[in-house]
Formats: sequence, C-alpha cells, structure tokens
Amino acid sequence: MRPILPFILLLFMLIGTSAAGPLDSTGLSIVPKPVSVKVLQDTFTISRLTVIAIPPGDPELRTLATLLLERIRWAGGPLLTIRELTTGEKDFQGILLKKQATRSTKEDEGYRLQISRKRLVLSAKSGQGLFYGIQTIFQLMGAEICRYNLPMTYTEWEIPCVDIRDYPRYSYRGMHLDVCRHFFPVSFIKKYIDVLAMYKMNTFHWHLTDDQGWRIEIKKYPGLTATGAWRVDHEDLPWNERPPQKPGEKATYGGFYTQDEIRDVVRYAASRYINIIPEIEMPAHCVSALAAYPQLSCTGGPFTVPTGSYWPNIDIFCAGNDSVFTFLQDVLTEVMELFPSSYIHVGGDEADKTNWKTCQKCQERMRNEGLKDEKELQSYFIKRIEKFIISKNRKLIGWDEILEGGLAPEATVMSWRGIEGGIAAARQGHDAIMTPTSHCYLDYYQADPAFEPKGIGGFVTLRKVYSYEPAPEELNKKEARHILGVQGNLWTEFISDPSHAEYMVLPRMIALAEVGWSQKSARDWNDFRVRLRGQYLRLDKMKMNFSQGSFKVDVHTKWDPESHSMKLILGSEQLDVPIHYTLDGNEVTSTSPVYTMPLDLNRNGVIRAGMYVGGTLKEKPVEMPFLYHHAIGRPVKYYTCYSYRYPGDGAGSLTDGLRGSSNHRDGLWQGFLGDDLDVVIDLGSEIPVNSVQINFLQASRSWIFLPVMVEYSLSSDGKKYHSFNEVTHNVSQQEKEAVIQPFNFQFMAGTKARYLHVKAKNVKVCPAWHEGAGQSCWMFVDEIVVF
Repeated sequence: MRPILPFILLLFMLIGTSAAGPLDSTGLSIVPKPVSVKVLQDTFTISRLTVIAIPPGDPELRTLATLLLERIRWAGGPLLTIRELTTGEKDFQGILLKKQATRSTKEDEGYRLQISRKRLVLSAKSGQGLFYGIQTIFQLMGAEICRYNLPMTYTEWEIPCVDIRDYPRYSYRGMHLDVCRHFFPVSFIKKYIDVLAMYKMNTFHWHLTDDQGWRIEIKKYPGLTATGAWRVDHEDLPWNERPPQKPGEKATYGGFYTQDEIRDVVRYAASRYINIIPEIEMPAHCVSALAAYPQLSCTGGPFTVPTGSYWPNIDIFCAGNDSVFTFLQDVLTEVMELFPSSYIHVGGDEADKTNWKTCQKCQERMRNEGLKDEKELQSYFIKRIEKFIISKNRKLIGWDEILEGGLAPEATVMSWRGIEGGIAAARQGHDAIMTPTSHCYLDYYQADPAFEPKGIGGFVTLRKVYSYEPAPEELNKKEARHILGVQGNLWTEFISDPSHAEYMVLPRMIALAEVGWSQKSARDWNDFRVRLRGQYLRLDKMKMNFSQGSFKVDVHTKWDPESHSMKLILGSEQLDVPIHYTLDGNEVTSTSPVYTMPLDLNRNGVIRAGMYVGGTLKEKPVEMPFLYHHAIGRPVKYYTCYSYRYPGDGAGSLTDGLRGSSNHRDGLWQGFLGDDLDVVIDLGSEIPVNSVQINFLQASRSWIFLPVMVEYSLSSDGKKYHSFNEVTHNVSQQEKEAVIQPFNFQFMAGTKARYLHVKAKNVKVCPAWHEGAGQSCWMFVDEIVVF
C-alpha cells in the first residue's frame, strides 16, 4: 500500500469540506491551467435549495446537468433539482448551464465560467465545452468532490467567485494504453477514461493487438481470440527471459474484450467526450494473429503466442499474399462497426523485413508494383490499407515508421522515435501527433529505479514531461498547424496490474494534460507544482495509486556575473522536503546540513545530497564531482549545435564544472547526432594554459560512439590559431559496456591564450556490424576542463 505523505495528511486537516485545496498565485488549484482567471470576492453556496437550470428542449444539457447533480450527491452533498428555465435568466439565482457562442466561448471545446455570490453561469458553444467547464467547477469544489457513494453529510458547499475564460491550445490531447502485453479488465479501462476526462483530455488510444495477445473479438475470425488472446503463463519470470510455449503446454494467461464490452466502453467514453482510437497492428507485431492463422505469414509457421519479449519482429504479415489484405479488411470492417472514431490506427512500427526479402510472393509483389526495396513494399502495404479505410469514410493513423518508403496520401503520423517524424510529416503537409519517447513514454522510470516499481528502462521525470513543447522550432507557422497535439503512452511489458499502471501514469499524465491544454506562456513549473498538491488530494480520495514524483536531487551550476563566481544550485521535484548535503567528503545523512541557498564553487570537490522524509532516505543520494578550472562559466560559441534531445544543461553545459556519469541520460552530456563538435571558448583574457581535458562517452548499445579524434588549437585574438594538436584513442567500438574516455593534451610550458578552439570528429554513422548500420550515430561530450 502506498504511504501517504505527511504534507497530504496535514492538508487534509486544513482543507475541510469546502476549501479549494492548495493555492497557487491566483488563489486556486486548477489543472490544466485556464487561459484567463479572475478571482472575485465572496463565495457561491450550493445547498439543498440550489437549482440547476437549463434551457428547454436540449437533452444533452439535461445529461450534463444530471452529471453535475449526481457528482455532488455521490460525494455526500445535497440532492439538487434540475428545471428548465424559459424566462427570467437575469434574475435567476442558482446554477445555469447554457449553450452560447460568444467571443469568449467560440472555440468548440472552450467555456466561460462566471460565479458570483448569487449564481453560477457556465456557458459554452458545445456540450463538450460545458463538460470541461464542469470539470473546472469540480476542481473549485476541492478534493471532497472526488469521494464516491457517501451518505448526504453536507448542508452546503462553498465555491469561490471567479470569472474564467478557457479553451485548449491543441485539439488532440490523448493517452494510450497497451492491453496486449498485459490484459486489463473493463472496470479499469473505465477508471482510466475517468481520469483522462478529469484533466480535459479528449482521446483514448486503445492498443488492442500485438505479438503477445489479440484483445478484440472478431466474429469472422474466432481463432483470433480462441488462440491469439492466450499465452503460456510465465508471469513469474522476467519479461526478457521467458521461454516460448512448449509442445503440450496450455496457454492460460490473457483475455479479450467481447464486442458488447467494447460497445459499452465506447458509450462510456462518449459520455465523457472522449474519442477512442482503436489500434490494429500491421504489418508487424502480429504473431498472436499468425498463431491462429499461420497462412497469413511468409513462412507458414507454425507459431505460438510469445510469452514475453519478442525481438526482432521478423514474423509479420506477408505483403505478397492477397488473402492478408482480405483478412485485414474483414477485421477492420468489424472494428469500424464498433468504434465511431474518424481515426483508425494501424501501427506500422518496428517491422523487420527479413522474411519479405526471401519470400517469393513479396518479391513478386515488388516486381509487379515497381518497388525498389522492402521499405517501399511497406509503404505499398500501408497505402493499400489506407485506401480501404478511406473508402469507409475514416482516416488512417500510424507510428512514424509509416513515413518510410513514402507516406500514404492522407495519413496522420504519431511521432514516437523523436520529433523528426512529426517534422517530416508536417513539412509534407500531413497532420502529426507528438509522442516522443524522450518526454511521453510513461512506462519509463520517473525516479531512481532502486526505489521504484519495475519499469522498462529510460528516465522520464514529472518535470521532464511538463517541460515538453509539442511544436518543434524547426517548423514555420504554416507547418506547425499540422501538429495536432500530444499523447502519453503506457506500454505494459513490465506493468501487469491496474495499481502499477496508475502509479506509472499519475501524476505524469496530469503534467501532459496541461502541456496539451494550457497556453505555452501560462505554463510554469513552480506554479504547477503548487497546484499539483490539490490534485494529489483528489487522487487520494479516488483511491488511485499515484506516484509522489522523484526525490532525486538535481545539481546545477550558474555563473554569477556580480561576484564573478560559479554557484552550485540544488533542487528537486518536491516542495517543502529539505535537501541535506555535504561538501567535505562525508556521506550525507538526515543530520547533514540543509540546503538553503546557492553554494560557492571555488575549488574541486564532491557534492553529496539526498532527501529524507521522517528520517527515511527517499532515493539514493546524488554523488557528483565538481571541477574548478580556468574555463568555468566562460561563454562557449557553437559552430555546430548539440541535439535538442540531449542538450545537457544548455549552452553553458561544457563549462559548468560538472561531469557526466556512465548514464547518458543523466542530463550532463551534450549529444551530437551525426555532427562534429566545433566550439570556441573565450577565457576572458590571455592566461597561461597548461592542459585541456575533455571526456567523451561510448555506449554502443545506445548508438553512442567515441569521436575519431579531437583537435585543439589556441589563439590570443580569436582570429589566428596555433598549437594545433590531435588526440585519438584505442577503444574498440564493439565494447559492450559504457566507456568514459578522456581526450587530454598537455601544452608546452609558458603557453598563453585567450581562446580555445575544440573540434571532435564524429564517426557519423553506425558501423556495419551494428544493428543501426548506416544510420546516424551519437557523439556525447561533457566538460571542457582547462588548467
């Protein structure tokens, strides 16, 4: 059972039954943050005498009024009444819901909420806008509104008087859930949808088919669920170490959703203004289907449903077999009968084309269609499916691999391997949804793995999710209009039950909801952290198993121009949890000094820092060396720029006094994708220069390689450089473990310079033996140390 933080217990005591929860600068705790909030004096009181009024003859408005009434009643509040208001709106006292398209409510999902002492008026252009306004009302009512099925205990409920104008930044705000690697019951699917609705998300991406399980009933092909929905139960073994099914073993783990269950979930989601996008994977991630119908493969099988990891995805649908397209069209026809979504997701990712290269039917297809390679064959596959989907008045959407070989004419791209897929799609005039692994993969760890439930790897903190900007800087205004929005993904290889799933998505999903809804200028990390406290209270009332965020101490440095010194700055995702630290070489404990202000960095040393709650260490303490040298805090001019994906701590990262660890995701390395390093450091004045030291990282499994060589040269005026020197290395590229390799050079005694020019020659592409052979590889650099 998740322990409750002391500050949550304290806030429960302080909040009572009608407070709005922890406050931000507006005095409110609303997430996502609205476009405009004006806090007025006084409060509006909801009592048993309060009436909810709606205009006559609108069943949607009555449904929304009932939603408001029932939510208050279920939370133990008074039972309100609903009546139709035909005249006297100006004199009405109570709650008024109405559809009205004005300058303030013209957006389809926008709303206007005006609360005075005598009445609450919620207006919007559409029912969806009214629904989102109601979610804001619930947040104004505090955490108690999230309680369920309680007896009536309150005689009245106070809400602060406000004037709120609100609408979303992006039209697509979604969350994904993989139910194939592990199966989740309908009750959890509905609970997941409820949380999306609370935070004004409007799309649920339901990943229904994959190698490890087929989860949707298809009447025409009963084998898909009779065989494809079940695998041998090896849940006691690590995902990546599970053996395949043996002859005679019975497949007992799995499950599927009947068509009646899916219709029920679709109706449930629609009542919360959430569209469900179904995903039927193709041409890869389909072994569960091939286990039932092996004739749809290139080899003919036999196949069993994988019990765990299945990589690479070599067993895929045969692109040269017309019966495959007949099968998929039949499946998609039944899927489209169940889901009214305009989008149908076809996957399209991670298709290893090994079998296509040796399959006579596939090769014959390529010859007949004039296709030059297997990438174009995949494009043919997707375009053929898209043509069918369009014939049913739907639109195809897929992962960014559908760009390979040429994008289908009207397809929408989900950019997951970075932002490049979204950029490419937008520049071609196609819509894109941004969901990069770097910020939106919520199966990645959000805190120190040693203190966390099992994750797939990676590291995406709450703060990192909140920092995401969906609109790539590379796009102009016209191209940027094709970025429809943002989506969080939860893959479930290592997530086997609802409680674990809740922990992984909450509160990071809430951060992503604000990224998608709130205006860029309104987003502020510290303000969000304060408002998030109120959401913790709500989630606790709902009995959700949410994470408390990372307790890792973040170490940064900043040059102070007034004192001409470097400051060491400590921080974390937590509010009001003290950071203990040492600089004297001792281990950090709960009795170590508490950090209160930036520390002077005027010598070499090691910072150790950790966070304790009730005397208990929450995560492994940070231990980081810091360096004091001639180049510290000095400006760096970049002639080639680092990648946005691995920026370190920005433009000053190479002279900030901090060095990276063997973990390339620690935030201290700058990554250059296929580019050389070419920078000049201005040391401020001509000074003696004895040596220069630079570390580079090699982690070949992550496509990171050491440079071919590093070049150093010095200058007194920034124009004429001398002392040109080259440094190489002898580390094998095939070294499996991460290697930190220094590239050091000692200058002649008496050497002086003001400018240091550093070049590092990138390997450019992964070598022939590597899984990414021929594709751009990374070069990672940290501190440039000058003595």
